[in-house]
Order: sequence, then structure tokens, then C-alpha cells
Amino acid sequence: MLALPGWAEHVRVLAGAAGLDRPLRTVQATLDASHTPSAGEFTVVARPIAGTDWQIDALLRRCADTGAAGVLLSGTEPLSASRLLADRLGVPLLSTGAAPLDLLVEARLLLAAPELDRADLLLATHRALGDRLRPPEEVVAVLRRLLRSPVAVLDDRGAPLAGEVAGQVRLDEAVPQRADLDDGVLLAHPVLLQRPAMWLAAELRGPEAARADVVPPALAVAAGALQRWLLANRLELERDARSRTALLGDLLRLDTEPGADLRRRVADAGWRLGGWHVGLHIGVPAAVDTVARTQEVVRALRAEDVEAVVVEHGDGWTGWVTFDHEPTAARVRSLATRLQAAHRALRLGARMGVGRPHPRPEGLAATVAEAVDAARLAATRPETGHFLHVDQLGMAQLLLEWTRTDTFEPAARALVAPLRSAPGDLVRTLAAYLDAESSIAETATVLGVHRNTVAARVARIEQLLGVDLSRPDERLALHLASRAVTLS
Repeated sequence: MLALPGWAEHVRVLAGAAGLDRPLRTVQATLDASHTPSAGEFTVVARPIAGTDWQIDALLRRCADTGAAGVLLSGTEPLSASRLLADRLGVPLLSTGAAPLDLLVEARLLLAAPELDRADLLLATHRALGDRLRPPEEVVAVLRRLLRSPVAVLDDRGAPLAGEVAGQVRLDEAVPQRADLDDGVLLAHPVLLQRPAMWLAAELRGPEAARADVVPPALAVAAGALQRWLLANRLELERDARSRTALLGDLLRLDTEPGADLRRRVADAGWRLGGWHVGLHIGVPAAVDTVARTQEVVRALRAEDVEAVVVEHGDGWTGWVTFDHEPTAARVRSLATRLQAAHRALRLGARMGVGRPHPRPEGLAATVAEAVDAARLAATRPETGHFLHVDQLGMAQLLLEWTRTDTFEPAARALVAPLRSAPGDLVRTLAAYLDAESSIAETATVLGVHRNTVAARVARIEQLLGVDLSRPDERLALHLASRAVTLS
């Protein structure tokens, strides 16, 4: 405050210089020295009072008691005793011959500067974003220009979706969030308040870090603009998803050559019916929002150089890759390897199945059906990373079709019913044990338990069911039954 032009020219510090670093929160005017200031308040006595007035000493003592910032006297030279008191109390005592109210206005403008800066930035953000829906890239560009600092849209793991910031901040439910950097501040505001999946972050360094208290309202405005875009984009995605799912359903039900209307809809979607198709199906837990995560799946596939059609379908996504000519076995194996790599990268708790190559439109339905079957089997195969290619299944695929019948499934449930109420996840242990060809060690690895635990569970299974798992017929029946119950 003392560095302001009017104060630097017209104000003298008479005493109490040791208290010049006291916190200054407000500047108030009073007509005489009878005023009682609050903490952080600097008092301007607007009327001249006698330098011998005892009220000057009383005001200094009240300033010391309340933690006030200091006193400015107008046209008054207090006695040396008052100055000594100010020095002893550490309360700045100032004097001026200029108009005190002009100094008051100048000081208040200084104190209001952050509020004015905040208001200016808020209005500038409103004007720059306007009412038009803007994608994240445009919002980031607008804020980067206004804040003169790096800005980014982050996902719930802190990875940038648009823009870029160097600092890291732990993203949780706090609104907004702040992380101190070596030479600055990182601010983050959630775009979606219910379990935030997207954040808007600004990295303020150097001189811009001083505006850390000014920026959050502008981030909130920009987050609102992003939220409007997300909602509109979500509606568009859901319309597209319903359209794609309906089109896929029509193709999978096709038992004759597609008509002209269906071919036109397929062409509009950018899909190909000719050539050879290799189907894929990705199943995910019910909690996964498939519409919102479709582009994530597409990006994971493209990262492995797989250009596939991907459609929200059933319990996840159904897709296929189309070749101009019948692919060789080596080419199909290469595709399966890349699909498995994409599956590992997704980290959605997913299971993936891949079908065989089939030609023409009717072949599309066949390869997709194989992929769905393989995905259902993959759900019970942790040893394969929950990934299966139909070529890996052989007879298991035929047996899977049989175990889907209305006759077999109730019988399967009745057969393993004694295991379902017993502790130790015995049905899954039985399936894993028979998958591992009765290897205790391999079963223990698959289940993540000690081999002695597996041995004890197997003995308990034989006891509860009254069977001998060394007999081939009983092994086959129980293998099919445990698999059917696990899949359902």
C-alpha cells in the first residue's frame, strides 16, 4: 500500500515500522480516534485531531489488542510519547498532509484488485466461450489464451484428453483442487460432478501463479461449457449407437441376400458386406458405459493397427475386420495376436472372443456368432487372459452349443448343486481343475491359491458329489456341468 503513488508521495511513517508486515485486509475511515478497528484493518482518521489528544494513544492500544494493521493521521503531528508507544506496540503510525479520502480510495482499489481481476477474467471467459457448443480442444485453446498458461482436459486417471500440463494432481471429489508445484500451482476443476470422469486443469507458473485465487471461477465457467458439450455429444453418440445396433441386428438376422434398403444403410454407415470377415466380441461388466467407451475401444484397436467396425451390442461390443480376399492362416493368427494386445490395453475387466474368417454377408453373422461364443468361454479362462480365438476351441465350441439347451442346463445345476452352497468357490475350482487336466499345481496357479488348498478342495468336491474324478465319464459330465453353470 505504501508503494502506491499517492501514498509514496504524501504519507510518512512516523513510528511502529516493525509492524509494517502486518496482514492488511481492509482500509476504513473514521472521523475521530474513538474508532475500534478489527483484525487486519487499517484506520484512516479523516479529520485532524490535536497531537496531544490522549485518544491517539488509546487508538494505538486498541489496534494492538485487535491485531489491526495501523493508523493514518491527517494533518497531525503526535507527541513523541505517542510515537514511542507505537514503536513499543509494533503498530504502524502514519501521517499525511494530503486529502485522506483520496488515499483511502487508492488503497481500497488496491485491495479490490484481485476481485476486479477475478471479475474481468470471469467475464472474458464467458464472452470468449459464448453460447456455442465447443469441443474440449476449443475450450482448452480459449483458456490457454486468457490465462497465458498451459491448460488441459484430463480423464479420471490424470491423462490428457486435450491440451497438456506437466504437473500431476490427485483427482478426487474436491472442488476445485490445488497442488503446489516447485515454481507454481496446478488447479483442477471437475467437469462431471457425479464420480468425475473428466477434469479441467490449469498450470500456473512464475508470475501467473499469483493469480491462483483468481482462476477457479473461470475454470468453473469453462467446465460448464465442457459439460454442455459432453451432454450434447452423449445424445448424439446414443442416437448413433442405437442406429448402429439396429443395423447390426438386421444383418445378423439376415438369411437371404440383403435388399436395396439394407445395402444403402450399410453403405451410409461405411460398412462393407463383400470380402471375408473375421468377427470379434468384447464382453464387459454391466457397470461399464459402452456408449461412452466406444471410442476408447476403437483407439485401442487402431493402436495395434486393427481397422475394425465396432458396434455397441449385447453385453459389450461386437465388431469385425474385413479382408478383400480370403486371409491366410498366418494373417489370421497375426490379427488375433494384435487383437489380444488391444484387449490387454483396454483394462475394462473385459473378455474377448474372435471368430473364423467367413465370406459375404451371411458369413458376417457366422463369424460374429463364433466370436460371441468364444467370448462367453473366455469369461472362464483366466489362464488365457480372458481372450479366446475360435481356432483354439475345437470341440469345446460344439459342446458349448449343447450345454445351452433347456434340457442340459437344469441337469447341470442339479449335478453341482451340493458345491454351490459349500465354502471355497468349489464350482470354479472344479472347472479350473478339469481344464488343467487334473493338475493340482496348474489349478493353484490359475486360482491364485496354494496347491494344498486345491488338493483339499478337490477331495471335498469328490466327497460332496460322491464321485471319483479319475473316471473319464464322470469327469466329462462334471466338466460340462461346471462350465455351463459358470457361464450362466
